[in-house]
Amino acid sequence: MPSSTPSPPAGAGRSELRATLRLATPIALAQLGQMGMGTVDVLMVGNFSAPALAGIALGNVLFWTLTGFGYRIVMALDPLVAQPLGAGDDRRARRAVQTAMVLPLVITLPLTLIGLFAHPILELLGQPAEVRDAAAGYVLWSLPGILPFLVFCSLRQCVQAMSKVRPVLIVMLVANLLNLLLDWMFVFGKLGLPAMGLQGAAMASNLSRLSLAVLLAWLSWPTIRPWLSPWSRRALQPTRIWSVVRLGLPIGGAFLLESGAFSFTAIAIGWIGSAEVGGHQIAMTLASLSFMVPVGISSAAAVRVGYAVGRRDPIGAAHAARSAIALGALVMTASMAAFLLFPEQLAELFLRDSMQRDPEHARAVLLFGAAMVGVAGVFQVVDGIQVVCVGVLRGLGDTRTPFVVHLLAFWALGIPVGLLLAFETELGPAGMWWGLVLGLGFGAAVLTARCIAGMRRLGASIATIDRPRNPAR
Repeated sequence: MPSSTPSPPAGAGRSELRATLRLATPIALAQLGQMGMGTVDVLMVGNFSAPALAGIALGNVLFWTLTGFGYRIVMALDPLVAQPLGAGDDRRARRAVQTAMVLPLVITLPLTLIGLFAHPILELLGQPAEVRDAAAGYVLWSLPGILPFLVFCSLRQCVQAMSKVRPVLIVMLVANLLNLLLDWMFVFGKLGLPAMGLQGAAMASNLSRLSLAVLLAWLSWPTIRPWLSPWSRRALQPTRIWSVVRLGLPIGGAFLLESGAFSFTAIAIGWIGSAEVGGHQIAMTLASLSFMVPVGISSAAAVRVGYAVGRRDPIGAAHAARSAIALGALVMTASMAAFLLFPEQLAELFLRDSMQRDPEHARAVLLFGAAMVGVAGVFQVVDGIQVVCVGVLRGLGDTRTPFVVHLLAFWALGIPVGLLLAFETELGPAGMWWGLVLGLGFGAAVLTARCIAGMRRLGASIATIDRPRNPAR
């Protein structure tokens, strides 16, 4: 911070850490619940059929690339709601909440249209026919779940910005239990139903996502209702909706660059073999599960920093940023230890039943999975730091920097190095993951530096605005 800014009051850092932790904990648990639904799908399908694991791996890659892009656009609501709330500007906050109610409808249509071309997209990417057909079928069956999921996300961003996160946690718990039950029924054919495998997993997830939207709308209604009246016609103006989408597009673009790097990693590994793809999916699922915690902390950082920006408090913004980054690094240190110490045991969780039905294929998947889980352990801490920094920058209203950094980190550095290591050395599929290690480390360093610079600019700009003007001499 610039020397001209006032010193923070004693204990302010600890107070902000507690506030961030109170907000981040339920958000992180909700993120884990969100990821838990996909993890249960993979576990169920992997134990239904080891070859089907490769199908859900590639299917999840494409479906969550589309859906995740839409969700990241919705995340533009973080500063749009938090900053006016911090400033006490109810009119601006009301317009943001009302726009959030129609945003999912605008985003869902183009995403669904792209998803309809899942099969030719996977064919264009050169995936094996048996994996391609299963993955495309899974995507097509999953498309009806996009709209309810984005409705849930939009409601969630609004109530998070208002620090009302308990309903999100309750809804996520209920939806996970429902998804577990429906997966058991649809995938394995219980209670008189036919065993539907991949198709059953997609149907279970669709119904669970619908429950997310309906239950959160019901539980959050007392919080949301005051912001919907009086209704502003400006909330429905195309220019207003476009302004939100325009702010969210770089967030979505950064997500596409990052998730696209992991997706391309799966595709490149698919050129090697289906067992390798299954191993990649195991490591990817575990890494994504641990990643949900710093993603939740990142959302809390966006809210806390956005509040501080709204009330023109650069010291508070800096404390919020430091607290969130420290929490993210601490959590991912524990994850790193688990991945490095128990890679084979973690990978085996996905293949216990398949070991009995198809032991040869399952052992091959386990071998590659354990190797890639170990590599994933190496990048846990830097991955946590970089995603929390993205949340800090979002709270500052900076959504473009992460896009540029992810472009350089993954596509100018991580992917080229990964391809070189995977196909020109003896590392094989693990080489792609070592390229990701390099890209994530570079991204974490640059984004941290950008957060520091952003805090300094915030302090300088507020000091300039608040400086009393000298009367003319």
